Amino acid sequence: MASLLTPLSASVDFDRARTEAVIAHEATDLLVARDRGRIVGTATLVTAPSLTGLRGHVEDVVVDEAVRGRGIARLLLEHMTQLAQERGLRTLDLTSRPSRESALRLYESVGFRRRETNVLRFSPTAD
Repeated sequence: MASLLTPLSASVDFDRARTEAVIAHEATDLLVARDRGRIVGTATLVTAPSLTGLRGHVEDVVVDEAVRGRGIARLLLEHMTQLAQERGLRTLDLTSRPSRESALRLYESVGFRRRETNVLRFSPTAD
């Protein structure tokens, strides 16, 4: 797991307690892909109720560079969209940088659609 964090954020170190908290939290599902027992990909589904319905958000989609191109991210995302349908989520959102063109093509091929929106972020601590 630790080696997968670097592509997600160079400023975040692996924290076993934080990972265990994600796994234990009722609003999150940590999906993992394994190759010969080694974790080679992850994706997190965060589910939250809102006044307009149950919403989902995709976080931390990452695949080990050594095994990219094998369809692992697609399998993780397809499983996540299936969970969203089974749980009756009103929407399932994810964000990605515009420069990640291949990732955006993958997301769209799984059924995600680009929206006319801006993502705004408040960080209580500096990023």
